Amino acid sequence: MITRHPIKSHGREDLASVRLLAGEALPWDRFWAVAHEAAKLREGWSPCVNFARGAKAPALMAITCQLDEATRTVTLHHPERGSLTFRPDAAEDLPAFLAWVTPLNPPDRAQPQQIVSAGRGMTDSDWPSISILSLSSLADLSARMGLELSPHRFRGNLWVEGWAPWAEWEMLGRRLKIGEAVLELRERITRCKATTVDVETGHSKGDTLASLQTLYGHQDFGLYAEVVTPGEIALGQEVTLL
Repeated sequence: MITRHPIKSHGREDLASVRLLAGEALPWDRFWAVAHEAAKLREGWSPCVNFARGAKAPALMAITCQLDEATRTVTLHHPERGSLTFRPDAAEDLPAFLAWVTPLNPPDRAQPQQIVSAGRGMTDSDWPSISILSLSSLADLSARMGLELSPHRFRGNLWVEGWAPWAEWEMLGRRLKIGEAVLELRERITRCKATTVDVETGHSKGDTLASLQTLYGHQDFGLYAEVVTPGEIALGQEVTLL
């Protein structure tokens, strides 16, 4: 799977292929983010606590989206809110977006206020990362929890098939080649409450955090990687550990 999230925590979109650029996040991934009214934004990248996200507003996890790159237009879909097409960069479109998304945010939390961008992907890491996750590890966690977990709970970019469960922990510091692209595996990803949410409904179902802690002694799932050699990647390509 190849997945991007054009607006951080507000929708997911699966892709067939993408061109990775050195030192950058997946193109258009987390290009925008929704800052809430209590945000203390920095110039450029800001930490995730400044943004509306699934860990605090579970209903957001059920949003899917499509991005028209040429017009920088996003269409959002939610099972309870229907669809909305708007331009995140257009001030005149902001009121319609806020009216659509505000009911998905708990009323006792800071409410969404503006859409911002940083000139780079607003990943949870303070450097432009691409997240790489294992479908075998997901299957193992699902089996142990007795609950089929959607990959989209983890909002990853690249999902690899065929590794032994949890083999990725032994790959930290190594490099992977996918097509012509090479990525260096830099950090483990510690998870948040967003992963406890059923992405079809936006409601909590299955305590992934407690299960990770109990079963494996930590709350990590997946790795952050840095693109060191650019290149086109596509579904079905072989992933080679260098």
